Amino acid sequence: MYPDKYAVKHPDRAAFIMASTGEAVSYAEFEGRSNRLAQLLRAAGLGIEDHYSVFMENNARYLEACAAGERAGLYYTCINSFLTAEEVAYIIQNSESQVLITSAAKQDVALAAAKSCPRLKLVLVVDSDSNNLPDMCRDYAQACAEHSDAPISDERLGTSMLYSSGTTGRPKGIIRPLPPQSPVEPLPIFQFLSQLWGYQEDMVYLSPAPLYHSAPQAAVNLALRAGGTVIVMERFDALEYLALVERYQVTHSQLVPTMFSRMLKLPEEDRTRYDLSSLRIAVHAAAPCPVMVKEQMIDWWGPIIHEYYGATEGLGFAACNTEEWLQHKGTVGKVVLGELAVLDDEMQPLPMGEPGTLWFKTASEFSYHNDPEKTAESTSSDGSMTTVGDVGYVDADGFLYLTDRKTFMIISGGVNIYPQECEDLLISHPKVEDAAVFGVPNTDLGEEVKAVVQPVTGVSADNDLTEELLGYLSEHLSRQKIPRSVDYIDEMPRLPTGKLYKRLLRDKYWGDGKSRIV
Repeated sequence: MYPDKYAVKHPDRAAFIMASTGEAVSYAEFEGRSNRLAQLLRAAGLGIEDHYSVFMENNARYLEACAAGERAGLYYTCINSFLTAEEVAYIIQNSESQVLITSAAKQDVALAAAKSCPRLKLVLVVDSDSNNLPDMCRDYAQACAEHSDAPISDERLGTSMLYSSGTTGRPKGIIRPLPPQSPVEPLPIFQFLSQLWGYQEDMVYLSPAPLYHSAPQAAVNLALRAGGTVIVMERFDALEYLALVERYQVTHSQLVPTMFSRMLKLPEEDRTRYDLSSLRIAVHAAAPCPVMVKEQMIDWWGPIIHEYYGATEGLGFAACNTEEWLQHKGTVGKVVLGELAVLDDEMQPLPMGEPGTLWFKTASEFSYHNDPEKTAESTSSDGSMTTVGDVGYVDADGFLYLTDRKTFMIISGGVNIYPQECEDLLISHPKVEDAAVFGVPNTDLGEEVKAVVQPVTGVSADNDLTEELLGYLSEHLSRQKIPRSVDYIDEMPRLPTGKLYKRLLRDKYWGDGKSRIV
């Protein structure tokens, strides 16, 4: 998020526009704002490779809050804006943050968290009532206004240190070493992504996801470094997304499979209402895309974005989190970053087509912050490969199929069952809005397969629906993969990034082995 030459070359061009209000911030203004905050952070005592955190909803100050760290040699940690005070405090402490940037909307949670964070020197609050701020807190705009809008004298490359979403356990910080170089040059992984995604100066990037997440962070960062204009949605709405593509002539975007699914479930007259012909490249991230969803999106968007990979080849390409690896073709993808191996639990190669843990040689060194055990667990004994616990297999053509996360594997009667296959089928059913599949206790088998389903609005969650869904699954899956029971829920606990918070569901069943979601 280093504007650099574009603040001079195109000072009046919009660096970003807030979707709900139309508020536009030019490159010249973005440069000045970023410099003021960088000056403030230096004045607060933050030196090279120190840490600070950002805990806000998507707003007009979010990007500069990150850009300042990127030009000051700092690590900035963007915290999930939906976390509780206890969860926020853990990340602030674990990341060793000295400054917290928050907003009036998140102020109560942030201040409650700050009480447990003795390292914090300063809390900056965006859009605050400066007359009612406690000690250690300052209004963001007032504090920044006291500093120069010129670059700091010791500019150096900084980067984000983001945390895993904690869907399977406590969040873990992913940290990359910072070379002593100018912020003009990004880390190699971001140079690679910029080329792969076809970023260019005239692009218009639509960001529909929370800015605290790794995929939007990388995409927005590179769009600004390329001199493009970013459209920031405060929250995702399927119909609004399509309207924004037409309104701003969007060329690039990054989504999650859940967003695809929600757009596909719009009435036909809504889906076809807007002109999407400006789209060149669409990327999806955070999770593999169900094959049926991918195929439907190819039918819809494929002809629009064919100039990138070809309409018959797939919708853009799919990317996992930035600490992982990249692939194209959705659930099916040819690995394009580093070398990959599919290994069993004894670290032995598995035959072609057989799923196993995916290990890869990363193009960007990383470790888990303050967690040497987790880093060692995720690194091969010779240090040449790492894993994030994903499971998949490679076919004869060298394409990778992601099948699930290792932590979600169900062991039922000694058989390993990966629930994603069943989830993908359920989500593709016309009466299902969302679904989760996981293992629950079974006295004889150890675990049995359980499905929790969020029906489409207006569909009755009754025995008839259960029989219909189980019959549908039996047409596609072997018997051991089919859920023994289906429970229903009003709304699935997904993060705004699209990731399923499966641990929250699973824990309800494992607490006493009998509890049910009704």
